[in-house]
Amino acid sequence: MIWIVLLLALALFGALAFRGLGFLAWVAATATWLLGWRIDGVAHPVLFATCTVVAVVLALVFGLPPLRRALVSRFVMPVFAKVLPRLGDTERIALEAGTVWWDGDLFGGMPDWQKLLDFAPAPLSAEEQAFMDGPVEELCRRLSDWEVYQQRDLPPEIWRYIREQRFLGMIIPKEHDGLGFSAVGHSRVVTRIASRSVTAAVTVMVPNSLGPGELLLHYGTAAQKQKYLARLARGEEIPCFALTGPEAGSDAAATQSVGIVEKRVVDGVEVLGLRLEWKKRYITLAPVATLIGLAFRLKDPNRLIGDREDRGITCALIPRATPGIEIGLRHDPMGVPFMNGPIVGKDVFVPLDEAVIGGREQIGHGWRMLLDSLAAGRSISLPALSIGAAQLATRICGAYATVREQFDTPIGRFEGIEEPLARIAGLTYLMTAARTLTCGALDAGEKPAVIGNICKAYLTDSMRQVVADAMDIRAGSAIQRGPRNALARAWDAVPIGITVEGANILTRSMIVYGQGAIRCHPFVQKEIDAVAKNDLAAFDRAIFGHVNLFVTRAVRAKLLAWSGSRLAGVPRTEDTHRYYQHLSRFSAAFTIVSDTAMGTLGGSLKRREKLSGRLADALAYLYLASAALKRYHDEPKTRPNHALACWSAELCLYRIQEALLGVLDNLPVRWAAVLLKLAIFPLGARFRPPSDRLGSEVARDILENREARRTLTADVFVPPPEEPGLGSLEAALDKAVRAIPIETKLRDAVRAGALDRAPGYLLDDLGVAAGVISGAEYDLLNEARDARDEVIAVDAFDPEVYKTLH
Repeated sequence: MIWIVLLLALALFGALAFRGLGFLAWVAATATWLLGWRIDGVAHPVLFATCTVVAVVLALVFGLPPLRRALVSRFVMPVFAKVLPRLGDTERIALEAGTVWWDGDLFGGMPDWQKLLDFAPAPLSAEEQAFMDGPVEELCRRLSDWEVYQQRDLPPEIWRYIREQRFLGMIIPKEHDGLGFSAVGHSRVVTRIASRSVTAAVTVMVPNSLGPGELLLHYGTAAQKQKYLARLARGEEIPCFALTGPEAGSDAAATQSVGIVEKRVVDGVEVLGLRLEWKKRYITLAPVATLIGLAFRLKDPNRLIGDREDRGITCALIPRATPGIEIGLRHDPMGVPFMNGPIVGKDVFVPLDEAVIGGREQIGHGWRMLLDSLAAGRSISLPALSIGAAQLATRICGAYATVREQFDTPIGRFEGIEEPLARIAGLTYLMTAARTLTCGALDAGEKPAVIGNICKAYLTDSMRQVVADAMDIRAGSAIQRGPRNALARAWDAVPIGITVEGANILTRSMIVYGQGAIRCHPFVQKEIDAVAKNDLAAFDRAIFGHVNLFVTRAVRAKLLAWSGSRLAGVPRTEDTHRYYQHLSRFSAAFTIVSDTAMGTLGGSLKRREKLSGRLADALAYLYLASAALKRYHDEPKTRPNHALACWSAELCLYRIQEALLGVLDNLPVRWAAVLLKLAIFPLGARFRPPSDRLGSEVARDILENREARRTLTADVFVPPPEEPGLGSLEAALDKAVRAIPIETKLRDAVRAGALDRAPGYLLDDLGVAAGVISGAEYDLLNEARDARDEVIAVDAFDPEVYKTLH
């Protein structure tokens, strides 16, 4: 009996000290005791004593950290150091940028759903809503995107209005004459403008994203803030930020733009300054910029400011009027006429203390400054632009598929149209949900770098799918350019969102998972830091915490897989609780697949971009599904919202499954892949994309439920009914909906034999002549048919005018 008590006490100590591994030690100790005590009914005291001693030793070694460090960790640490990826300074800064938020829960394999549901994203303030209803509506009303295309620029009065109303200073605090808007306010403004004009949206969003204003707010000296922020807010300065160069695109830290510290005599006074040389391209607002933010490598060959020559990436502010700057040429990004062009600097000299953002204290910290700013900017600007295009496509296609008829039937009734309509509506719901959750995190003080990268890559890619589906539905009318066709201009802009601020291929294959694996994992960064500092105690805590995490999540993933996720504890969410359970299962599965990939491939995983890209997909769709369920939880529980939330969740679950299977099917260490597949998918791949029935329900809602369609596209600017395009389409939809009962009456009469079958207008004439419909109903039908003819028409141009079109 004393042996049993001692064994259980030691196992309990191990469990308390080391949780998961201690529990396994307790299981192993119990098994050895049973094995050693009786085999085939015969007592074996010697074997029992031996097994008991082994169990006690294991419990002591793994339960007592000092022993564990001396006997295990100090031998493991050198081996681990060889496996860990070697990080350069720029990589380390990139990986440490921003903060970890809900992505950390998902990476840890046991998300706290109640924490997510209790989180309350801040709504628009009264001031922000007034700005949306006032200046934003007025700006959209004044804009004609077709005219912007033809003139290749915003009209002077639009530029003036943007400046006067502080559109360029949304993120600048009120004490500096800015609007001081929240992240969600900023995003909503850009989204609405984007639904009207991509050119205007880009013009507004860039100064409020990565640029001098953002950097000055967080890093500028008091003098720099005083000098520039109010002028930026009022539009007296037009900013741009010069980061990308011919030699440094994806690897921006490899820039060849250089600043040399030197002294010059200026106006009879010796000045310590920078001699700058640079070539930059793809710089938005560069052709009209008056203030240039510049990223460059600072060198001090004469040791004028310190004892090192290479001082690292640094950011500076350069007035356009500074001699040596060549600026004004324009690129033509897919024909979308926002200002974008190259900047060249040759022998540009500026005072060091005035020019460097943050002064001398921020010399060499430019890369961190840029990455921290990108963590916020990627969460807002391009996602907002993408949502504007998606909501516009939803609004247009929902109306067009109701108004447009073929074979005397609205085209939205055909299953071939229903399928892309469902994708358009479902992805728009999902994208907007991700925007709300992410901007809520930003407004709560987070800078979620990994989530920001997810939003940038996966929302712009979803926009590509939505706009492509919308083009298919509009068919011939979608490819005829002119004032009537807003979709064509959205289509032009798709590659821009995919490419800028980090191309999606790079973001998916390297950044999302590469950064997430270290920043979001509970232990990997601690292990790397411990090895770098040669801190055995810290390494011991991290590595065995990591082992514990893997063991517990492996058991959790297997139990959830076998139980169909039913063992997962989730908050009381009524009709969506099963989706939370499945996401809990996949979160645990993602953790162990990720750990296995890192453990078996080590530092080479960052070069296996197909695997890291699939792991990024799994993490991204875990986040997007979380956002969709959170949106449904926070909004009214209507039937259309439920259908959209289910469609979004089922799409995400399917894509998570396919991403994990893709990793397991291609993991080089095959025995590990086989074991993981048996644990995670013991019953096979059971998740499917959203069903045809669910897709039909989602599509019908944006065709027939006017309130559901308005809710889904709440950020879209709707032009007046007399304007060609969306305005006339909305008016035609109103008339078509009023005419539906009359058309149904005529069709019923045809089926009953009271009227002969006849096309459109002829059937109307027969119906009124036979008394099937009244004269007032006849007039209403004709109004609807005339409106339908108007919106299915396309633009045509005089040959001489056509030659002048852009």
